[in-house]
Amino acid sequence: MMALCVYVALAVLGQGFNFDGQVQLAAKRYGTHGQQTMTQWRDLMRSLDYAQKTDQLEKVNAFINSHVTFTEDSAGWGQNDYWATPLETLGRGIGDCEDYAIAKYFSLLILGVPGDHLRITYVKARTGGPSSSRYEAHMVLAYYASVTGEPLILDNLSEEIRPASQRPDLTPIFSFNSDGLWIGASPGGHSSGSSTARLSHWRNLIARMHADGFE
Repeated sequence: MMALCVYVALAVLGQGFNFDGQVQLAAKRYGTHGQQTMTQWRDLMRSLDYAQKTDQLEKVNAFINSHVTFTEDSAGWGQNDYWATPLETLGRGIGDCEDYAIAKYFSLLILGVPGDHLRITYVKARTGGPSSSRYEAHMVLAYYASVTGEPLILDNLSEEIRPASQRPDLTPIFSFNSDGLWIGASPGGHSSGSSTARLSHWRNLIARMHADGFE
């Protein structure tokens, strides 16, 4: 059962998506490099239109990971916590963990992956090896082949997409998509103040995407 409705929905993405409009915006705002990256993203997306799901996941994950340089929000945006749109992330070629996850999420939606099979997931990531007690806040994208099954994890820290059971370094805290929010690893649970506060960033992100014609 859904713990909390986000009350934010995107228009149906897919074959009618205006790729060229995003390329033009990237050229206007970010110059030649941004235009080139968005053109490459457009071409990749078109090539994956009828591809197998595995290919879509692997190639989207690899493209975003390889075309975005990890940058803290304070350095990239002058803010402690800024959630960038896919256009901003790819246009500038920088982002932190949630920006990678957001860009992958919307890329896969455009390719026709059902929204209820995708969740942006906030986790605690163990750093320093299996025996380490050090954890850092992190965000990944989870893909569920079935909505009640084990997810595959798309992560900017790893080129390999692996099932969640093979990522013992990650402890899920909450996850969300355009339809709702879940606490922990299961669809049930209750919302918390810290997680719902972060969804104000999500609503702001969607508004900016709509303003840029990302629909």
